[in-house]
Amino acid sequence: MNLKHIRSTVKSLVAKLLIPLAAAVTFTAQAAQPLKIGYSDWPGWVAWQVAIDKGWFKEAGVPVQFEWFDYTASMDAFAAGKIDAVTMTNGDALVTGATGAKSVMILINDYSNGNDMIIGRPGIRSLKDLKGKKVAVEMGFVEHLLLLNGLKKAGMKESDVTLVNAKTNEMPQMLASGEVAAVGAWQPISGQALKAVPGARPIYTSADEPGLIYDVLAVNPASAKQRRADWMKVVKVWDRVVKYINDPRTQPDAVKIMAARVGVSPEAYLPLLKGTKLLSLDESKKIYVKGDGFKTLYGSTKIADEFNVANEVYKKPQDVNSYLDASFTFAK
Repeated sequence: MNLKHIRSTVKSLVAKLLIPLAAAVTFTAQAAQPLKIGYSDWPGWVAWQVAIDKGWFKEAGVPVQFEWFDYTASMDAFAAGKIDAVTMTNGDALVTGATGAKSVMILINDYSNGNDMIIGRPGIRSLKDLKGKKVAVEMGFVEHLLLLNGLKKAGMKESDVTLVNAKTNEMPQMLASGEVAAVGAWQPISGQALKAVPGARPIYTSADEPGLIYDVLAVNPASAKQRRADWMKVVKVWDRVVKYINDPRTQPDAVKIMAARVGVSPEAYLPLLKGTKLLSLDESKKIYVKGDGFKTLYGSTKIADEFNVANEVYKKPQDVNSYLDASFTFAK
């Protein structure tokens, strides 16, 4: 498994979800049944493995069953009603919802803090150096949004560069070919691109715009309502996970667990973790409020909605408020 599908707005998902399957699924709450949660290869979601291995859900008295997926497959499973919740980006929650699989974001796991990058070839030191040049991104995906945001902050427009549409996993070859001046990619593909071209450098990253990409736990609305007490316990376990990972005394053990889940060494995994800002419940409370811009989940999701519509990921704007439920984060 790798992270290559993590950062997408997943245009292909729209074609797959022609029928609003989730709306047709009747959720039956039975306390004895475990909550089924789909998770995939991104540090903010692999972090759940710590709680799984440590037995913290059993201690909390909540039955859960985590199922490992490729990212897009996890959303397909959620749309088909095979799982009760899925880990995805706030923008992708809108994509699945627009095609019929509505969800509510009950928890913010993290925001990307440098793992998403615009990488320039040698000699390209800033976004302004890209004026009149070609930049490869996967159109309609989050690196496209990252580039547009960076250009705007640099006083530039999308028309100041020539966009070349390419698959994210092709970006190391695109950069090495010399056909483009820069590429957009997320880890580990961005790291591969940097290695492929000596002298290449990140010229704009998600660390320059915290909150552009939030990663969340999105739950079937019926499950969130009928199993609220159980989901509350899941949220509290998450807070324990963040503290364990962030504590210097226990972080090595946490990284060992996370690295084992994805099949790499702890040394290789630690930099990926560093590019992800895990959020405790207290930190999330400052973000899970109404407001504009990337510093709030509402503002970030609103911007993602506008981007998705502009790039025809789906046609009609979504009711952002209907996807947000801060009550789980603020509950005592």
